[in-house]
Amino acid sequence: MQASSKPSPMAQIWHIVSMIPQGKVYSYGKVADLAGLPGRARLVSKALRAAPPEMALPWHRVINSQGKISFAEHTPPFIEQMQCLRAEGVIVNRGRIKLSDYEWQPDIATLVLSLPY
Repeated sequence: MQASSKPSPMAQIWHIVSMIPQGKVYSYGKVADLAGLPGRARLVSKALRAAPPEMALPWHRVINSQGKISFAEHTPPFIEQMQCLRAEGVIVNRGRIKLSDYEWQPDIATLVLSLPY
């Protein structure tokens, strides 16, 4: 009997990002933590850049731990992320999102039943 292989770190990150519901945000560090990769927030950023477009990951729902869009203000990626979040009903004020209102709070049952690792 073969042991099941653990998904790659990129696949783990993509899975967590795909779980973030519409209208909610999560930080790079917390995505890394849930993916079983504590302290690897920068890897989350790398994984999002490497994701094939056909995955249609909701990358715009991932922000920094201070509740801010990480792209430089007024750049095309900043504007795109802000527009995507606003289209989902998230209030974005000068690149800031109020985490107490919009941070994803996954329940343990959801996580246990949906994490493949």
